[in-house]
Amino acid sequence: MSKTHNSRQRTRMPVTYRDEWQDGFGARGWKLDASLMDSTVIASTAYTGEKVPTSVLIHDILDHFLCGFGFSGHRNEAMAVIQLASRTGADIEISFRPMVEEVMHGRILGESIETFLPDTLKGLLPDGTLSDEERISRLSRRLGKQRLRSLLLAHFQAIGEEGIGPAKAHWHRAGLNYDRRTAIGLCLQELLVQADAMAQTRRWQHARACFLVDNGECGISIEYPETHEWWLPVND
Repeated sequence: MSKTHNSRQRTRMPVTYRDEWQDGFGARGWKLDASLMDSTVIASTAYTGEKVPTSVLIHDILDHFLCGFGFSGHRNEAMAVIQLASRTGADIEISFRPMVEEVMHGRILGESIETFLPDTLKGLLPDGTLSDEERISRLSRRLGKQRLRSLLLAHFQAIGEEGIGPAKAHWHRAGLNYDRRTAIGLCLQELLVQADAMAQTRRWQHARACFLVDNGECGISIEYPETHEWWLPVND
């Protein structure tokens, strides 16, 4: 926690900017410092896409970090997708489809196939000496591809819904109002737009900043290579 311009306590979230990350992806943008050790996290700009009003960085902040979820793995992302959908109206099925297809090809991220699959499917898995891809392939042939896809889609949604209670508790422990996530997200997005525009205009190669979050207002403090601070109210 950190004191702000009006001496109130805020939740601090340090972020780092690079004009090109040397992480195998080479993207320009921002990463939460809490995610820097996770090699699967790609830097994000302020870009939002067409259907979701907040960027990937805001998703990482609100739907992963503030909910207490990790940044990678199918289980963490399933829980974060439910959080994203509930605050933005994003289509859950569209978000889950690519993950379902990964599992359909035997690629389960963050845990073993046995711990990830529901009991109804786990009991139908063939011998564990086979590769995960072959085990899922045989399961698919046994149930039919569309049946397996439907079961996996329902499983992703069930996992996501299991995360709602822990997410609410984590927000509460941070002193934040879970029911204000939509407004807080839009406020953080507007601050990110300002910071990202400055990074491009000033042609920064590297920057350090910190988001400060509260129920009534949010801010961003640029700490390097220049010092700036902006605050905006959280408007419902």
